[in-house]
Amino acid sequence: MKPMPRTLTGNAAYSAWERFVKGDNDVGDVRPEVAMSWQRSRDHFRVDPFLSEAPVAVEEVDHHPLENDVVFAELGFRTASLVHEVTKFGGIAIIADADGRVLAQWGDKATLAIAADANLAPWFNWSERAVGTNGIGTALGTRNPLIIKREEHWCEAFHDWTCAGVAVRDVVTKTPIASLNISCWRNEMPAAASGWLANAAAHTQSRLRVYARDGGSELVGAFNHARGRSAQPVVAVDASGKVVIANDTASVLLGVPNNVPAVDPALRWNPKLPAFISAVQYASKRAAHDPDWVGTSQIFTHLTDEPSPIRIRPVFRQGNLVGHVVTFGVSEGAQLPTPDAKLVSSDPAHRVVGVRENRMVLLRLPEVMLAESDGNDVWLSTDQGRMRAASPGLDKLDNELSDAGFLRVHRQYVVNLSRVREIERRDKGELVLVMDDSENTMVPVSRRNAHAVRAALGV
Repeated sequence: MKPMPRTLTGNAAYSAWERFVKGDNDVGDVRPEVAMSWQRSRDHFRVDPFLSEAPVAVEEVDHHPLENDVVFAELGFRTASLVHEVTKFGGIAIIADADGRVLAQWGDKATLAIAADANLAPWFNWSERAVGTNGIGTALGTRNPLIIKREEHWCEAFHDWTCAGVAVRDVVTKTPIASLNISCWRNEMPAAASGWLANAAAHTQSRLRVYARDGGSELVGAFNHARGRSAQPVVAVDASGKVVIANDTASVLLGVPNNVPAVDPALRWNPKLPAFISAVQYASKRAAHDPDWVGTSQIFTHLTDEPSPIRIRPVFRQGNLVGHVVTFGVSEGAQLPTPDAKLVSSDPAHRVVGVRENRMVLLRLPEVMLAESDGNDVWLSTDQGRMRAASPGLDKLDNELSDAGFLRVHRQYVVNLSRVREIERRDKGELVLVMDDSENTMVPVSRRNAHAVRAALGV
């Protein structure tokens, strides 16, 4: 079947795709989220751009929370209500799991037949790892609905498709649970499609908030039980590391309010201690597969230069992990890996997107020295000069790079730890980082972040 003639915009996107496939990092005016997805497809997942069909999904038997079943049931209901509208423009609606495995699809019969030729069908794998940039897999890595238009797909065989997708995420851990997708072949995607997807995802996640609040109540009960049995500082945290409730001493150590329960996941507190959060998240992965697991580690807090031992005990509700009770001053359980180890390691496949003269520049992480906020803009200091970051807001960039060797050292600065040359202590004890560029750029460290910086740099 002959491909559709390309529009002027399509020709520009296809030209950028051709260059990028051949190894050129010049992506022209391609959107940042597409440019980053292309980079992952080419350099990290090494997907063949001339792949013509998706591979069969490998079924992995793994524990998943009861809430996941609620998500798929709710999405099925929401999708059924969209099928009539989707069929009007020859589209199809698809539900996939967090691994990009298609579970079900409905819609125009002719389009379903065409989709089957590319294995866009149940039990085939449409993750980015399998087929590169596409509406199902790429949506799983984004927070908002997105549209992948024709030539923006990584595989040339899918350039006749336009796909809109949205991820449904766990309201506590923010990890994806499912992807809802609307696809059409050689047709324009209606402007309303993103709104349909956002509405379906919002209704589904509202159900998840109910389960999360029930989990928060379970954590408060476990906290009260632990507090009655120990004079040590005690805190209850959810699976992501956010504080649900802490007693007087623990609240001071973590810098959060004391004895105020935050059952609603939207109201929980972030302790701003990377090592503490890292330890809890590691514990969540272990406990999800081993309910009897109990762990111990050492972390730095806001009040002392010496590490404090902690015990992490998982809390379950109806067989599903909802969080942990953490007790300070107790060394009991399996030893966790050094929590700060991941702060000094970086994945070379990761990139940061900068903007220079209306062009997107894909920067390798070692090229980026630091990011600095300036109002709503973020500026990158790089080996290729100073340029604006494509990601809006320093918080977003901090979240993207927190596990890749970067650390928030000040409300205005995120630094690449591998680019720190010296640490200077001022008269009043303030820390200043001296970076390894030719100007010896100096970056202030806030008092709140000083312990995390010392721990991450091993000083």
